[in-house]
Amino acid sequence: MNELVVAAVQMRSGVSPEANIAVMKDLVRDAASRGARYVQTPEMTGAVQRDRAGLQRILRPEGDDPVLNAASTLAGELGIYLHIGSTAIDAGGGMAANRAVVFGPDGSAMVRYDKIHMFDVDLDNGESWRESAVYRPGENARTVDLGGARLGLGICYDVRFPHLFRDLALAGADILTAPAAFTRQTGEAHWHVLQRARAIENGAFMISAAQGGVHEDGRETYGHSLIVNPWGRVIAEAEGDEPGVIVASLALDEVKAARAKIPNLKNARSFRIDNDTETARGAQVA
Repeated sequence: MNELVVAAVQMRSGVSPEANIAVMKDLVRDAASRGARYVQTPEMTGAVQRDRAGLQRILRPEGDDPVLNAASTLAGELGIYLHIGSTAIDAGGGMAANRAVVFGPDGSAMVRYDKIHMFDVDLDNGESWRESAVYRPGENARTVDLGGARLGLGICYDVRFPHLFRDLALAGADILTAPAAFTRQTGEAHWHVLQRARAIENGAFMISAAQGGVHEDGRETYGHSLIVNPWGRVIAEAEGDEPGVIVASLALDEVKAARAKIPNLKNARSFRIDNDTETARGAQVA
């Protein structure tokens, strides 16, 4: 496979999984009609719901989850790889998993990934988030073969942990992903630079579908879904935070070319940090 047409679906998910599924279906069908063989939806496709009791009411085990069941049917109907960027799944014990699932063209679930890094932060504008109070973090990174291109999975806050993406690239990933629901404040400051940095560091394509706009639960997300090439150039972007679809054709040979020009994956060396006080003081005086 030398070329792969891909799409990122930007959404503004509300609190109703049924309403979000209807929007997802329309946007995914739009992407497929434009030639996309791989389509990615954002983090929390099924519902953006910050109220814990409200989230608990809609949680289902994976086998009963309406978002994943709809995605399986849709992937098989359209004959595409459909990547649900994530949706909340009942993980037992009153906890949820922030889970991504990639479905194959036959509708089967090819790989599952639970978000590893929890967004536990306090922002300058007063926003405070504690994902670890609701979600059980994943423990395993995942890649999957898309019939000639290998995909590495991440979700949102994972993008701030470059070692995860480095390990995915070393495991053979040509395409890296971080579907997201970035807050507006952090998105305006860091979204583009983080996406481009992960692409450049690893000589890989980066595809990140995003949530955008003011949601029913009061949260505001940044939008600007992105597709970045291995040299760090943005080749497709959703302008603003409105729902929609972006499409790009990936020339997969660009991965090999970028890694040949700057072979940092090969050139990395192990090292240790010397915290010896006298050595540090001597160097400072010199």
